[in-house]
Amino acid sequence: MSRMRTEQLTFSYADRLVLDSISLGLRAGEVFVLLGANGSGKTTLLKTLARQLQPTSGQVFVDDDDISRLTRRALARAIAYMPQEEARSTPLRVIDVVRLGRTPHAGWWLPFSREDDAAVCQALEAAGLDEMHERLITQLSGGEWRRMILARALAQASPILLLDEPTAGLDLKYQFDVLARVRKMVKLRGLVVVVTLHDLNHASMFGDRLALLSNHRILASGTAREVLRPELIEQAFGVKVSVIDHPVHGTPLVVPLYGDEESSDSQPATTARWSEPHP
Repeated sequence: MSRMRTEQLTFSYADRLVLDSISLGLRAGEVFVLLGANGSGKTTLLKTLARQLQPTSGQVFVDDDDISRLTRRALARAIAYMPQEEARSTPLRVIDVVRLGRTPHAGWWLPFSREDDAAVCQALEAAGLDEMHERLITQLSGGEWRRMILARALAQASPILLLDEPTAGLDLKYQFDVLARVRKMVKLRGLVVVVTLHDLNHASMFGDRLALLSNHRILASGTAREVLRPELIEQAFGVKVSVIDHPVHGTPLVVPLYGDEESSDSQPATTARWSEPHP
């Protein structure tokens, strides 16, 4: 089991501050969800954790190792990163792309072992792609493409998994299916998973802990009960909401208050009591 933490992590693009003194502790066996409005720094933080971007100041540690000192291969064995976007012009097969996730273990030229083949098969199944592994990636829909990139990250079998909007472009069935499968793998393998999401209710159902980013900093961090509060959501997103109990899971359910402004103002948002999530 691995751990990941950041200490006073700050990042700027030229003279534009994006992240300011972010300190986090990420635990094995949990799904940690990053939330925030567009431009709040969610993807920038994830890329910094993956060493895709170099922080202006501060550090990122895996266990007790500063990731800036790890070799590329050691970093890839420790951290798997699923980006939001990626070039898709090369006519490879789905299985060929997913096999690239095994490169940190097998190298570029070594033959695949049974362990490598098993990891690829498990990743394809987890992403719901086992029946289309021979299809060319140029023939994939946007949702199928996202699931393929997720499968490649899963095949990497790293103890830390960083997922940038894994449900983007997926239909409703696969949004829940992918998040449920990721959560199951987290619990079975004891992974550290950090995921960015736009849907607050998905975060509520599938996240063990959440962090809400606003104004370059972490506005709130903790359980869904602690983070998904009407006043915090309004501060971060500029939208009035009510937070009620989910009728099945008991998790907080965020309901935007649109329409009659006078009616919304006369009935302030409240947070009902709820139990721990059981997706």
